[in-house]
Amino acid sequence: MQIMKLSPDMIVELKKPHPCGTHRFRILRVGSICRIVCLSCGRDMDMDRIKLEKAIKKIVEVPSV
Repeated sequence: MQIMKLSPDMIVELKKPHPCGTHRFRILRVGSICRIVCLSCGRDMDMDRIKLEKAIKKIVEVPSV
Protein backbone atom coordinates (compact mmCIF):
# COMPACT_ATOMS: atom_id res chain seq x y z
CA MET A 1 0.00 0.00 0.00
CA GLN A 2 1.28 3.44 -0.93
CA ILE A 3 0.97 6.50 1.33
CA MET A 4 -1.26 9.21 -0.14
CA LYS A 5 0.13 12.77 -0.27
CA LEU A 6 -2.12 14.82 2.00
CA SER A 7 -1.59 18.42 3.02
CA PRO A 8 -3.48 21.01 5.09
CA ASP A 9 -6.15 23.07 3.25
CA MET A 10 -6.65 20.25 0.72
CA ILE A 11 -10.33 19.67 -0.12
CA VAL A 12 -11.33 16.02 -0.54
CA GLU A 13 -14.53 14.19 -1.42
CA LEU A 14 -15.29 11.16 0.73
CA LYS A 15 -17.20 8.04 -0.31
CA LYS A 16 -19.84 8.30 2.43
CA PRO A 17 -21.69 11.56 3.17
CA HIS A 18 -21.64 13.43 6.46
CA PRO A 19 -25.03 13.39 8.27
CA CYS A 20 -25.66 16.94 6.98
CA GLY A 21 -25.57 15.58 3.41
CA THR A 22 -22.27 16.78 1.93
CA HIS A 23 -19.30 14.68 0.79
CA ARG A 24 -16.67 17.47 0.82
CA PHE A 25 -14.23 18.09 3.64
CA ARG A 26 -11.17 20.32 4.19
CA ILE A 27 -8.09 18.79 5.80
CA LEU A 28 -6.88 20.90 8.73
CA ARG A 29 -4.07 18.78 10.18
CA VAL A 30 -2.11 15.83 8.81
CA GLY A 31 -0.35 13.15 10.85
CA SER A 32 -1.12 9.67 12.08
CA ILE A 33 -4.44 11.21 13.13
CA CYS A 34 -5.84 13.78 10.70
CA ARG A 35 -8.34 16.52 11.48
CA ILE A 36 -10.98 17.30 8.84
CA VAL A 37 -13.84 19.81 8.79
CA CYS A 38 -17.15 19.52 6.93
CA LEU A 39 -17.56 22.28 4.35
CA SER A 40 -21.35 22.39 4.79
CA CYS A 41 -21.99 22.51 8.54
CA GLY A 42 -18.47 23.29 9.86
CA ARG A 43 -18.24 20.25 12.13
CA ASP A 44 -14.67 19.06 12.66
CA MET A 45 -13.51 15.56 13.51
CA ASP A 46 -10.38 13.52 14.02
CA MET A 47 -9.81 10.45 11.86
CA ASP A 48 -7.01 7.90 11.60
CA ARG A 49 -4.90 8.53 8.51
CA ILE A 50 -5.37 5.00 7.15
CA LYS A 51 -9.15 5.24 7.57
CA LEU A 52 -9.15 8.67 5.88
CA GLU A 53 -7.08 7.44 2.93
CA LYS A 54 -9.52 4.57 2.38
CA ALA A 55 -12.52 6.93 2.65
CA ILE A 56 -11.27 9.46 0.06
CA LYS A 57 -13.05 9.17 -3.28
CA LYS A 58 -11.18 12.02 -5.00
CA ILE A 59 -9.12 15.10 -4.32
CA VAL A 60 -11.14 18.16 -5.32
CA GLU A 61 -8.69 21.01 -4.66
CA VAL A 62 -4.99 21.13 -3.86
CA PRO A 63 -3.71 24.30 -2.13
CA SER A 64 -1.29 26.37 -4.19
CA VAL A 65 2.12 27.13 -2.71
